[in-house]
Amino acid sequence: MPKIKPSKGAPYARILGVGGYRPTRVVPNEVILEKIDSSDEWIRSRSGIETRHWASPEETVAAMSVEAAGKAIADAGIDAAQIGAVVVSTVSHFSQTPAIATEIADRLGTQKAAAFDISAGCAGFGYGLTLAKGMVVEGSAEHVLVIGVERLSDLTDLEDRATAFLFGDGAGAVVVGPSAEPAIGPTVWGSEGDKSETIKQTVPWDRFRVGDASQLPLDSEGNVKFPAITQEGQAVFRWAVFEMAKVAQQALDAAGISPDDLDVFIPHQANVRIIDSMVKTLKLPEHVTVARDIRTTGNTSAASIPLAMERLLATGEAKSGDTALVIGFGAGLVYAATVVTLP
Repeated sequence: MPKIKPSKGAPYARILGVGGYRPTRVVPNEVILEKIDSSDEWIRSRSGIETRHWASPEETVAAMSVEAAGKAIADAGIDAAQIGAVVVSTVSHFSQTPAIATEIADRLGTQKAAAFDISAGCAGFGYGLTLAKGMVVEGSAEHVLVIGVERLSDLTDLEDRATAFLFGDGAGAVVVGPSAEPAIGPTVWGSEGDKSETIKQTVPWDRFRVGDASQLPLDSEGNVKFPAITQEGQAVFRWAVFEMAKVAQQALDAAGISPDDLDVFIPHQANVRIIDSMVKTLKLPEHVTVARDIRTTGNTSAASIPLAMERLLATGEAKSGDTALVIGFGAGLVYAATVVTLP
């Protein structure tokens, strides 16, 4: 039998550029309180959220992605034609097919780049980053665009006191390309499907085909509710605080570094209390910059890590070459953590 040629990729991969897009509309907690019995103080103390961004009809999943991706491509110093693959993580693109990644790849002006979507919830950016690293090292693409994008305002039940205040919209993107030295560490990832009921969509899409409103949730005025994201808050909090700190430590171990070697910690922006608890459990030194972008952006699921990364670099709180631990976790329950060198 003929021998298959070995792949000719780069020795290593790194993040070359990052970009973000936040919708223009800023929504304070007061707007959320119009529908639920709560208070601004309660929302801030429970989640850390003060404001979030909600997309207008024109700020579609594709439009936000193109804006964020354009910034990441420019930041990487390359042209869109050099992008060999586009990976989009989202749960809020409502057309089952085709993948929104194909439209984004075309609008950016890539030269027929491979393009596909993934559904990994709040861990989606980590999943996409891992796939991109593999493509660059394997040689199937020299540059890979990874996008995390959500319009979670479309999947928010504004009458659900447990979740109405949590979610925001936005897009974050990075370009992954070749590197002469290790700059994206081994990924520690996995799933715990036995806990899938803790974060889920309220009803599946096919329930609407039945035509029986008694099988669908109704709002306070008796109207059929659009499917929304719901969660068991306490169960998710305990899992994130106790289990994800272990995963974060495993990622540090896999990269061969200690908390003292870190410059930046960028966890999924789910809840400030979760973030602060992880910092304490990991015993991160005071010199480590911790992303708390959730305060003004809310929980943007797959977009939260690249958006937080982009803001830290833009404000100077983090700098190029810093060593950062990133970890995402959410519906599934799924998770992914790795150590990266910031672009």
